[in-house]
Amino acid sequence: MRRYDEMPPAMVLVPPPFTFPAAAARTRMAVPAYEVMFGKLQRRSLFDDYFDQVGSITSGMIMLRPLVDSHVDLTAKVSIRTLTFFRFMTTTGGEALFRWQRYLDDPNTFMDLHLSTPKPMVQLRSCAYYPKYRIGAFGTFPLLKANRDCSEGDYGIMGLRYGSENLSIGASFLPFALSGQVPYGAWLVGRKGNISAGIQYKPLSGESMHPVPLTDLKNWNCAISYGMGSTSPLSPSFNFSLELVRNTQLVASFYQHFVVQRRVMNPREEEHIIGTTNFVDFGLELATSLDKDKAKENASNPSFQVAASWQASKNFLVKGKLGPSKSSMALAMKSWWRPFFTFSFTAMYDHLKGTGSYGFGISIEDLKEPSYQMADSNYVIVTQNKEDVEPRFLKKLGKKYIFQPDIDSGNYDNLPTGLKPIDKIL
Repeated sequence: MRRYDEMPPAMVLVPPPFTFPAAAARTRMAVPAYEVMFGKLQRRSLFDDYFDQVGSITSGMIMLRPLVDSHVDLTAKVSIRTLTFFRFMTTTGGEALFRWQRYLDDPNTFMDLHLSTPKPMVQLRSCAYYPKYRIGAFGTFPLLKANRDCSEGDYGIMGLRYGSENLSIGASFLPFALSGQVPYGAWLVGRKGNISAGIQYKPLSGESMHPVPLTDLKNWNCAISYGMGSTSPLSPSFNFSLELVRNTQLVASFYQHFVVQRRVMNPREEEHIIGTTNFVDFGLELATSLDKDKAKENASNPSFQVAASWQASKNFLVKGKLGPSKSSMALAMKSWWRPFFTFSFTAMYDHLKGTGSYGFGISIEDLKEPSYQMADSNYVIVTQNKEDVEPRFLKKLGKKYIFQPDIDSGNYDNLPTGLKPIDKIL
């Protein structure tokens, strides 16, 4: 008979992020740091993922990584939309993204090629970051365009940036710029402790031909936020931010990430696997116009939305979003076998029109990294006086245990890429 001291240590399973890899995290060095700070990455994922497939009977995605070269991956998407419920269907097109990444654990130096059929496009994007000097360069260049004019979509952009843990500054330029369009954009973002602040110069597209557009306040955005925790899914965190957009709109945002351990109910798990980690996210956005005329026009339709999601395991995710005009919910389930299929269903109800719409999606992943549910070594027994997770092989001792993450250690080196923080470089 096996003795107690021969049993393996009790472990809590930690699932990888449900959507892997996060596209916004992989390409953040090719966009201004202002666009990814202040909790914007997390809120975009919460408010947008799976909700954009409403109105499509099938929204499919496949992601492959060649076995001979882990630095390369290919993502392809296709969407088939229905005009009336299951009667008339039309293919809206597809897109493909071929990506090369220099280092497996560092997404800051990469090159990708994007092809799209809805709007015929072939686009090359590249970014290089040198940690020793904290300097990076990035660029986006369209390779296929019949008629060109001087804009980002027609000639692309080029940019330089400096990024450290507490400061980011950079600017972007059009390769063929007209008078009044230099620079195309610029930003300055800083962080001190839990407080982050930043300012961004972003001219209105096709407008602002003033000889000195820098003096027009409508070309500027600024934001300040207070947040705690890291961007690792293992770390509970929250962020509250205020943003002034083009001197006409004030946006208040809040985001909260919870990490909760629950008792494992899966009979397929081994005896020493006693718990699983749940990820719960909650966010809200409220925008108010500072323009009195626009405020009166939008008084009956305020810009407000709240959303929440719950990832119960590596195989189950449920989300909901509520607004004054529309409400949505999404359910996603991932298979246990390889290749890994994710089936999703989205429903939306329009409060103003009193109508509903639906969408279905399927994605295929052939990646090794997110395919397993790892046992987290950062979780340790810290007390014996609460009933949260109870090991089955310790019931004879009459003791009950609660598990808690060792957040203060800050050691994420041995974790998969999807569980590591991404905010070391602003």
